[in-house]
Amino acid sequence: MEKQEIAIIDPNILCCIGLQSILEELIPTAVIRIFRSFEELIDDTPDMYAHYFVAAQIYFEHTAFFLPKMPKAIILSGGDNQPQLSGMPMLNIYQTEEALVKDILKMHQYGHSNRHAPMHPTQGHDLSAREIEVLILITKGLINKEIADKLNISLTTVISHRKNITEKLGIKSVSALTIYAVMNGYISPDSI
Repeated sequence: MEKQEIAIIDPNILCCIGLQSILEELIPTAVIRIFRSFEELIDDTPDMYAHYFVAAQIYFEHTAFFLPKMPKAIILSGGDNQPQLSGMPMLNIYQTEEALVKDILKMHQYGHSNRHAPMHPTQGHDLSAREIEVLILITKGLINKEIADKLNISLTTVISHRKNITEKLGIKSVSALTIYAVMNGYISPDSI
């Protein structure tokens, strides 16, 4: 499988690193590259990227480059007071991690609907039916004891299932497990 490459173009290095971290969890097979300026992007191979997450100011200064890449360019906005552009996907970077992940997943679902099959970043690591049930309950915010009660199994069994899930998927955080569950169709982004 060819690695998808994604560019983040933003002078705010903390924003870049945070978004890079989230995208690496969302799309573990992708290569995420950070550029602090448009010039750094141009010095690279600027037309090779599957997606461009670009700061609003850089987008407005270089619309001639980004406008033809409209379905692939996502504008990083700094809050609700930013101008809305018709047809341009925008991502508010000043929100909680959970809200940011949810918005990215909605963009992914919208952008890839009817284009190709959903991404399966960890194919070959099949979960059992019970592990999927536990995964879904984890994404709903239930703790081990609540999961055990809901599924009528022991607390030890729940812990064992969680251990198996994290070992099979190589994913430990609840937010990353939620991303996995959405991207593999176990839950919908709206149910988060």
